[in-house]
Formats: sequence, structure tokens, C-alpha cells
Amino acid sequence: MLIEVKVPQLSESVSEATLVSWHKKEGEAVSRDENLIDIETDKVVLETPAPADGVLVKIIMGDGETVTSGDLIAQIDTEAKAAKGAEKAHEPAPEVTPPPAAKSSSAAAGSASPSARKILDEKGVAEADVKGSGRGGRVTKADALAAEKGTAAAAPAVTVADGERPEERVPMTRLRARIAERLLQSKNENAILTTFNEVNMGPIMALRAEYKDKFEKVHGVRLGFMGFFVKAAVAALKKFPILNASVDGNDIVYHGYFDIGIAVGSPRGLVVPIIRDADQMSIADIEKKIAEYGQKAKEGKISLEELTGGTFSISNGGVFGSMLSTPIINPPQSAILGIHATKDRPVVENGQIVIRPINYLAMSYDHRIIDGREAVLGLVTMKEALEDPARLLLDV
Repeated sequence: MLIEVKVPQLSESVSEATLVSWHKKEGEAVSRDENLIDIETDKVVLETPAPADGVLVKIIMGDGETVTSGDLIAQIDTEAKAAKGAEKAHEPAPEVTPPPAAKSSSAAAGSASPSARKILDEKGVAEADVKGSGRGGRVTKADALAAEKGTAAAAPAVTVADGERPEERVPMTRLRARIAERLLQSKNENAILTTFNEVNMGPIMALRAEYKDKFEKVHGVRLGFMGFFVKAAVAALKKFPILNASVDGNDIVYHGYFDIGIAVGSPRGLVVPIIRDADQMSIADIEKKIAEYGQKAKEGKISLEELTGGTFSISNGGVFGSMLSTPIINPPQSAILGIHATKDRPVVENGQIVIRPINYLAMSYDHRIIDGREAVLGLVTMKEALEDPARLLLDV
């Protein structure tokens, strides 16, 4: 019996998608619910499970093709048997040692560039012992730098050899193209302004050091810093509701709920899953949700629903070592908080220079609806809450 494999129903906001990579070949056996192919939209990668046990007898649409909801992409025969040898299709091929390459009479073949030869001479490495990655087997400067005495240097995957300027052109993924589109939309449609402040992270670091082990034991998740930042942001949004609003035509939409987007890096690019009703969650609940999203982003399993909505966002460039940045608003939101690496810095307290763990905060906002007063005071509210974390726990 032939079973059709179709593109799953996409969301209303997604008109088309791209077939990324078939995990099975024609003639191979498949099991029910086994992922056959990844389908990429401009937001997420969807898995397409096999609807039944059988053999994948026909792939109708191949890798890279554009599809829409309900498109027929393959057929499974539930009564067929896998082709002979198909069960071994995914086993790695045995390594084969290639025969020694014949020496070329070309002057470039196997010879070293002047700069490479100098490095090899200094290292005491014979030119003949180095495998060249340049044109015609020429030993480049990069090969010489990687070479070690007594061993042949492995050729780097991508090398700019002497006299060569290689380029590679690859199409944007749907997610990357969507990110580019939204960033331009934000830049062109919002009057973006950024205000800055600094926060002494000492109190939170002391609190975390004292309770992190007990916290993890009780709640099953690490006590990080993002839970405090989310709570501090919610405190500011409650005090200045315009920071939690959005623009719809000539209207300002005030949201009576607090759905906080957390920017998360993934192998495919930046995604912003939403922590819904963050004001009703404990720090433990927030940390659990962030950990969950981090794992899903790594595996490419964040759903469309988890990326939809949001009234305010937080971007943490500090995990990559960023000192300061001006985050771009995630439309249709009107503000975003950027947090950065915490570093010991000299500050003045009571006329004395002291060393404190300082984090620079940056909040970008849409100046069309948010005045400087609300933006600055909102960021000050976050700063004060972070420097006195008891206020976050007591909601005062």
C-alpha cells in the first residue's frame, strides 16, 4: 500500500518553506514517526515523521526545493522490502589510503613559497615532509606555520594561498534572510534611541554564591543571572507601561501582560523564544524555561508558537564577552534590554575609588512613543532592583 508523505501544515504567517536534508534514500526502510526530512521555515526547522512503517520508494521533491503546506514530497510502500544493501546506506565508507601522488614537474608543485620556506628553515622541518594545500601542492605560509618537526602538516580546510583569493558563495537560509528582513524593518520603521547605565552586580553575585548549590538541589536547575534580569525588567515595565507597549498604525497598544523574549543563539542563527506571563513566574521557573529554550535552540526544536508574540526582549551579549552594544528592537515591540559581560571596574563610592563587578546596561527604545524620561527612569528602576535583589523577591 502506498502512503503519501506531505509537508505538514505551516502556520498562517509562513507561506512557504525549504526542504533542507533527506535523512533517508529511496529504497531504504523507514519506521513510523522516524524523521524523514528537515523542513526549514523563516522561523524554525520542522521535522517530518514517517506516517507508517515501510520503504521509502520515491522521493518526489529533493533537497533545497521550495514547498508549501500539503505538498506531496515522497511515497512510502508499507508492503515493500528494503533494497539489498540499503540497510547499510548510512554506514561510513571504509577509509581508503590513496596512492602516493606522482611528483609534478611544475615549479609550483610541491615547492614552498619564499615566506613558507623561511619558516620551515627556522623550524628545521624539511620541505618534502609538508603537505602543501596551495595550487599544485604548493606549500603555503599557513602550511609552514602548522608544520611540526617530524610530522607532515595537515592541510587546512580553507586556505588563502600565496597569489590566490578564494571565495565561496552560499545562499542565505530562510531564518537568516528573515533576520535580515526584520532588522531592516526595525531600523527603518522605528525611531531607535539607546540609553545606558551601569549596575553593581556584587549583591546578586553574593546571593548567588550563597544559595546556588541549595537552589540547584531543590529546583533541579542552575541559578544564573537571567532570572534576576527578567524580574528587574518586569518591575520596570510595571512602573512604566509604555515600555511594554507597541505601535499599531496610529494606535499605541498597551499590553496588560508581560511576555519577555529572550534572545538565544542557535546553529541556524538568532531566535527569540518567549517567556509568557513572566510576572507570575518565580526565578526558578524562569531559569527552567530559559534552560529549556537553550536546549531546544541547540537541537533546532523550538516551535513556532514559542517564537510568536512578546512584549519586551532581553539580549545577553555578555555570554560572548561583549562589553557594550546598542541592541536593535524586535518589532512590533518598542524596547529591548541589552546586558553585557560583568567585569571588575573602578568606581567611586563615597568619594573613594573601589573595585566592583560592573555590568553595563543598554536599553534601546522607539522614541516615537517612548520619551527619554520613561526610558531613563525605566533603566534606573532595573538598576536599583538588581543592586537590591531583596526588592525583586519581595516585589517592592
